[in-house]
Amino acid sequence: MIRHILPGVLLLAAAPAPAQQVELGTGSVVETVKKMQAGEYVWAPEFAPKGPMLLIVNLNSQRAVLYRNGIPIGASTVSTGRPGYPTPKGIFTILQKHVEHYSTTYDNAPMPYMQRLTWRGVALHAGRLPGYPASHGCIRLPLGFAKLLYSATRLGMTVVISDEPATPIIASSPGMAQPLQVNRHPASGGMSWHPERSPKGPVSVIFSAADRRALVLRNGVEIGSAAVEVEEPIRGTWAYALRTIDGAGQHWIKLSLSSAVEGNESVGKEEWAKFKVPDAFRQAVAGIVAPGTTVVVTSDSLRTGDGGRSISVLEADQPKN
Repeated sequence: MIRHILPGVLLLAAAPAPAQQVELGTGSVVETVKKMQAGEYVWAPEFAPKGPMLLIVNLNSQRAVLYRNGIPIGASTVSTGRPGYPTPKGIFTILQKHVEHYSTTYDNAPMPYMQRLTWRGVALHAGRLPGYPASHGCIRLPLGFAKLLYSATRLGMTVVISDEPATPIIASSPGMAQPLQVNRHPASGGMSWHPERSPKGPVSVIFSAADRRALVLRNGVEIGSAAVEVEEPIRGTWAYALRTIDGAGQHWIKLSLSSAVEGNESVGKEEWAKFKVPDAFRQAVAGIVAPGTTVVVTSDSLRTGDGGRSISVLEADQPKN
């Protein structure tokens, strides 16, 4: 649990681990983060100055990588939930941001540059990084990185938390128009489409093979859903980000979050052929995607309490308390 502290309260008690920005040199952001020590981070926003962003947090490697328009622009070491206080896996959006926060559950522990992911108290914030999971479920960041990330993000940005290796695969696919465009056979089940719930903001499309359902989020708010038929077996979780659109078509980056997806495979329209959705849903989604759109595919359920594996997804509404 976290509570907001009014502006002007000093952060002297925060005492996060000493943070050190690492020079990028000739390596890429992703290559650099593999070599970092606890408390180190890299920041290179000039690689993609504008566009929607996606943050991927890896629980096994204790690393986070920030993408803008599918290009890595920052990376950091992290410290996630220790045994007994796991950081939840799943697909989240930034629900709330405050520079100065203190925990109402854990002895008023300072949480500088807090970015809330769940209303149950899981957030990104600056804190101590010992080199292993040590938090009560939050994702601790170096102070310098937490401050830079806070200044760059916006409410509704997608955050994916995974426990598998995340390997970026760059691919150019001029033949692929909008996501879902090749799926021309209706799936069974209902469809909902309410773009007025969130008229603007970054778009994420989430496919759950277990639920046979697709969700569309804009600015962190669910604006649509539909039944989906999956023609091929799906294992693990991975993501696609639309990097740019130019005269040659669309250019995507595939972010593998599962060891079941390996290799330097190309991304083409056949990637979407395995998902069949109603025509009306396909056309609606095609009309709102833009550079920075994220498509997340998972074999897990987006629901809890159904038995089997489930992941957390979206907490758009603040609890009434």
